[in-house]
Amino acid sequence: MGYNLLKGKRGIIFGALDENSIAWKTAQTVHDEGGTFVLTNAPIAMRMGPIDELAKKTGSEIIPADATSVEDLDNLVAKSVEILGGKIDFVLHSIGMSVNVRKGRAYTDEKYDFTQKGWDVSALSFHKVMQSLYKADAMNEWGSIVALTYMAAQRTFPDYNDMADNKAYLESVARSFGYFFGKEKKVRVNTISQSPTATTAGQGVKGFDGFISYAEKMSPLGNASAQDCADYTVTLFSDLTRKVTMQNLFHDGGFSNTGVSQEVIEKF
Repeated sequence: MGYNLLKGKRGIIFGALDENSIAWKTAQTVHDEGGTFVLTNAPIAMRMGPIDELAKKTGSEIIPADATSVEDLDNLVAKSVEILGGKIDFVLHSIGMSVNVRKGRAYTDEKYDFTQKGWDVSALSFHKVMQSLYKADAMNEWGSIVALTYMAAQRTFPDYNDMADNKAYLESVARSFGYFFGKEKKVRVNTISQSPTATTAGQGVKGFDGFISYAEKMSPLGNASAQDCADYTVTLFSDLTRKVTMQNLFHDGGFSNTGVSQEVIEKF
């Protein structure tokens, strides 16, 4: 059941790959809440996933864009404003990729060309997206920009590899750009630090099933699902959170504040 939290609001959603992805769930939930949006992903990712199906269900248009290309992003922003009929109210950055992880390289044996590519896709792209929006003055006042992150930015999860560094950079960009977007445009910028979630991207990390199982045992409320994250993201897009900005918001069933749980003690 929708509450019309986003009625009349317009946005851009990055990263909807398939029905397991958080961006996909978010797009569906935004649609249910009355929002309209443009869907975007890298051309290669779009060939891998059934994004056309999501576009049809939500009455959305798709604009392919490489999030590491300023030219593509500038074009995406201009076309989105044109298609949606006005400035943007919300943006979801749900993009992450590590070539080192894909190639099975250990953190202590990174190939730095791979590292640079992963950093550009996963973290610097967030700055590029916001800079394109900022320079085009494409965001409405009290708009909301959200990126997805993970707790490996603060604590060590060895197999998360260089993605941990990418997420730390991403969170810093949110704080730094959030200051300027807030001060000058009244736009808020936040990151959601989500529970480990069984998405296509997440499952590429070595030992990811172990991440999920451990977090489930540690979290008083259990892991937050992709749909839970979509619901939370919608609240950050809505007018109910107008004064929340430059925050890294843990959405993890209490994992981030739990030292140890009875279940973990009994397991070990």
